[in-house]
Amino acid sequence: MKLLIILLSSLKWGKLAATAGTMVISLAVYASLWGWRFAAGFIALLFLHELGHYIAARQCHLNVGAPMFIPFVGAWINLKEQPMNVETEAYIAMAGPFAGTLASLAVFYWARQTHSSLLLAVSYTGFFLNLFNLLPVSPLDGGRITAILSPRIWLFGAPLMVALFLYRPSPVLILVAIIAFPKLAAAWRYDPSVPENRAYYGVPFAMKLGYGAAYLGLAALLAIMTYEVHVMLAGARA
Repeated sequence: MKLLIILLSSLKWGKLAATAGTMVISLAVYASLWGWRFAAGFIALLFLHELGHYIAARQCHLNVGAPMFIPFVGAWINLKEQPMNVETEAYIAMAGPFAGTLASLAVFYWARQTHSSLLLAVSYTGFFLNLFNLLPVSPLDGGRITAILSPRIWLFGAPLMVALFLYRPSPVLILVAIIAFPKLAAAWRYDPSVPENRAYYGVPFAMKLGYGAAYLGLAALLAIMTYEVHVMLAGARA
């Protein structure tokens, strides 16, 4: 409760102070569980992921708040005005996992150069979280990216999220499912012939193909790296 009060009060400090305040709170919570070095690396990767979203939103001339952190939930940016079309939404959504993947790869190669199991564990966390974020269901980044193909893809993302919960139960997945439910209902009712939907989702086929290829390529890279680093960590513990 005290952490929640501090977190809420930090929202009054302004963009940078609120980001720093919530970051420090998350750092303290994670450090108490896994040590400050791992916590610092984990927070840094979260920040770079959200920074990707932030920069992309600014490039699209949207009013956006600085990144905020909540322990065990993650981080987010507050879009104070929503994208006017699905291309903008997909661009902003893609920027986060793209930046997060680059940051995780940098930590991975740093770990290989220094033979650091700690850095290897940090990179694994980055790969896994960015891969999780690419699940094709809104509000995750993957849902916002694949919406450029069709919101109906979210209906395929739901079973994947259920399978992930059965494999690795987590309260965060329950929270995501609660938030995603209205989106899934909207995807079930989606009618591409409605004028509002044509205006928002109507993009050239070439653009759909480009984003689809980028999404699959990034997901494949993250899946490979998540598996490979997991094997490396298992070998280091053996």
